[in-house]
Order: sequence, then C-alpha cells, then structure tokens
Amino acid sequence: MYAITISEPGGPEALVWEEVPDPVPGEGEVLVEVVAGAVNRADIMQRQGHYDPPPGASPYPGLECSGRIVALGPGVSGWSVGDEVCALLAGGGYAEKVAVPAGQLLPVPEGLDLKQAAALPEVACTVWSNVFMIAHLRPGETLLVHGGSSGIGTMAIQLGKAVGAKVAVTAGTKEKLDFCAELGADILVNYREQDFVAEVKQATGGAGADVILDNMGAKYLDRNVQALAVNGRLAIIGMQGGVKGELNIGALLGKRAAISATSLRARPLAEKAAIAAAVREHVWPLIAQGHVRPVVDRELPMADAAQAHRVVEASEHIGKVVLVAR
Repeated sequence: MYAITISEPGGPEALVWEEVPDPVPGEGEVLVEVVAGAVNRADIMQRQGHYDPPPGASPYPGLECSGRIVALGPGVSGWSVGDEVCALLAGGGYAEKVAVPAGQLLPVPEGLDLKQAAALPEVACTVWSNVFMIAHLRPGETLLVHGGSSGIGTMAIQLGKAVGAKVAVTAGTKEKLDFCAELGADILVNYREQDFVAEVKQATGGAGADVILDNMGAKYLDRNVQALAVNGRLAIIGMQGGVKGELNIGALLGKRAAISATSLRARPLAEKAAIAAAVREHVWPLIAQGHVRPVVDRELPMADAAQAHRVVEASEHIGKVVLVAR
C-alpha cells in the first residue's frame, strides 16, 4: 500500500507519499481500506516532531478515516467484511489501509457518503467527551467555543444548539464568524478586535459562560477563568497558545469552577471505545435527523497532504480538510 511517511520532522515537505508494508489486523482489530482521512492539528504537531504516536500505534499521521472493512482480526464480532465505516485512530489515517481496534469503529451515518464521514470521528468524539461527558453541558447554559470555525468548533456549535444551549464563539474574520452564525452561534466575537471576556459577560447579563471549550491553553487561561460563570467548567483540549500559564486559584475558588484537560489519542482502548459508543448513541441520530453535519472546507488527494497541512497551518479553512485516498 501507499502511505504518508515522515522521514524526519520538518515543514509540510516532510510528508512523503510512498509504498510501505500493508498492516495486519491483530486481536480485536479490523483492516480498513481507506477511502478518505481528515487533517487535524495533532497531525501537524506530529510532522513537526512534537507529538509522537503512542506505543504500538501506526507511525503514519492521521487520527480519523473512513472506508470499507476488508479483513477481520481474531476475536472481532459485530462487523463484517464490506461494511462501510469511519474510525477514530491513534495514527495511520494517511494511508490506503489501516488496522483499527473494533471498538473505535462507527458506521457511516445515514445520509452521508464516505468522504463526508471521514471528517467526523475525531471532532465528534472530542466534543462529546469533553463538553458533555466531562463538562456536562445542559440545556439553557452558555457554551463558549474558541476557534468556532475549526472542525472542532463547527461540531461544538451544532451539538451545543442541538441540546438547547446558547453558544458563543471566537474567530478571527467576519467570514468565519458569519459561518458560525449560520450554524447557530448566538454570540460572535472577533478575537482580533474584541475582548471575549467582556463580550460574553455582556451577552449573558454578567453571568459568563457555563462551559468553555478551549484549544489555546496557556495564552487564554487567565481570561477563560474570568469568563467562567459560577460553577463553570473549562475544558482545555489544545496548546496552540502555549503550555505554561498562571492560574488565579482564588478566582477559581470564588466561582466554584472546574478545569479539565484531556487528549484523546493516548487514552486506553476501553475509554476510546466508550466514547465512540456514546457518540454513536447520541450524535449519530442528530446527524441522521439533519440537526448536525460535518463541515468540509475542501478535498485534496491524500498524496498532496503537504498542501493540506499548509492550508490548515495558515487557518485558511472552515471546518475540516479531507484527504481522499481512492
């Protein structure tokens, strides 16, 4: 098969489409012939040498894919050769074939094709696990999503609205904010021109956000705590703004607030399987009913992954960039 390899860390040119050995499904795994994958910020970090795959995972980038099952490993039940699926991966999505733990498979949602489905697993699992399983967003609460026009952001907006929350977003251009509004966002903040703390508090009568989904990390830590409501929950899922920040414990105590920080890639298989099962139960029906949809900015050949990385690094996209293998 062919896959995107990284011979040494570097820029997008470090991504090379070359022939490699086929993977073999192990105990509890299936072999998926990949139709498409999608680009995530974690892939860029891996290419740069900052985010190695967990032990035992494929060395190739790619945290999600879609395709068809072509072989079953020992001990797999509930799936058949020929099933069309999408999957959450620890690596290997930028390839023509990938071995996947059966618990991380999801059926292609009703009404979507395989290329659209490739844009779903990572964002759906990240948003559902953080916003709902950990932060417990409830109807009538306010959710603040940083990077509202990203793949994570566009999914968070739709799921927040689907459960009856008010959704605030930050983004850097009018075009991106307008798109967030089309998805249902209620409070729009241009982070280049406005202070999200002041804007969210004004829009909530001074209360603040009940849940904040943050991809920035250190850069936003203090202001996120300021923006939280009493009993608010801050879910940190990224470090685009650095890894070390100063935390005002007094402010956190005064609000009886909570901070969680999670990554999905290195979680134990059982945890990822539980998240995938929850997504299938709660999110897939919303997609079938037309309340939630994947947002795909563009499709590029998987062999042209370098160009896809340039687009994502420059934040030229809205939603996801999909890589088509076949």
